[in-house]
Amino acid sequence: MSKMVTRRTKERLKGLLSPLFVGVFFILLIFSYFSKGFKKNEPLNSPSVASNVSSKSREYSTLSLEATVKDALAGTQGSYGIVVKSLKTPEVYFLNEHKSFNAASLYKLWVMAESFKQIQDGDLKEDEVLSEDVSVLNNAFNLSEGEAELTEGKITLSVSDALNQMITISHNYAALLLTERIKLSSINSFLSKNGFFEVLVGTGDQNPTTTASDIALFLEKLYKGELANQENTNKMLDLLKRQQLNNKLPRFLPEGLVIAHKTGEIASFTHDSGIVFTQKGDYIIVVLSDTDMPSAAEDRISQISKNVYEYFTKGGEDK
Repeated sequence: MSKMVTRRTKERLKGLLSPLFVGVFFILLIFSYFSKGFKKNEPLNSPSVASNVSSKSREYSTLSLEATVKDALAGTQGSYGIVVKSLKTPEVYFLNEHKSFNAASLYKLWVMAESFKQIQDGDLKEDEVLSEDVSVLNNAFNLSEGEAELTEGKITLSVSDALNQMITISHNYAALLLTERIKLSSINSFLSKNGFFEVLVGTGDQNPTTTASDIALFLEKLYKGELANQENTNKMLDLLKRQQLNNKLPRFLPEGLVIAHKTGEIASFTHDSGIVFTQKGDYIIVVLSDTDMPSAAEDRISQISKNVYEYFTKGGEDK
């Protein structure tokens, strides 16, 4: 009988402990979840979490969108950093998005944004005339005779004209004029304050560098009006929409399609990045490349852009 009592006691204890253990388990699970959540205040591309963004982002990558981009990349021997992000749906695609590339003329996006910030703050005026000797600009930005497009003369442009030429035709001396006026230190501060942690502005003998992730983040913040007030946001988007170097992202897209974009080319690097506006939803596309054949990479960028456009407007997931 004592054995029976013992057995019954054990069974009763077992019955009581089971829900107790389950309850404790769920309490610990909830505590673990919220304690992790409290650590997510840093920007997604901050140094402490950037290494985890790639794997986490890919959880949301649409397989059919991935296949669309990979089809255009088939057979390539180059190195590419790519971000494609719908601004209507959660669909995204990432490839080497945190890989650092020479920014080439994409650094002009940062110059544009900081210029408009200073215009907005009253520290710079669009009708202000900027003028400097070419030799002074070459020395200020450490351009050797082999690197400099010009070696003599003077560049004189209003701030408005300099912004227009810097973006629409990627005029290098317009960019240097603006950079000298607004200062590299201000550009660096702008990048840091806005969470662009994978960027180097380039000083001395260093070239500016960036990643597809940070360029995509810049375009998304611009699109959402987070870099300036609405008036200056519209002015920046209008400049990018008037881009005249259209041999990459827009090349195979329908005539008349609105795309706000900026290109970059230097040595083995060729890039294009922009916002494509469609009736079925806008999207961001960034393609950075480093190859032995930049002209072939331009064709590749054009094909990626065409495939992505057709995915978002003709096929892909139900929109």
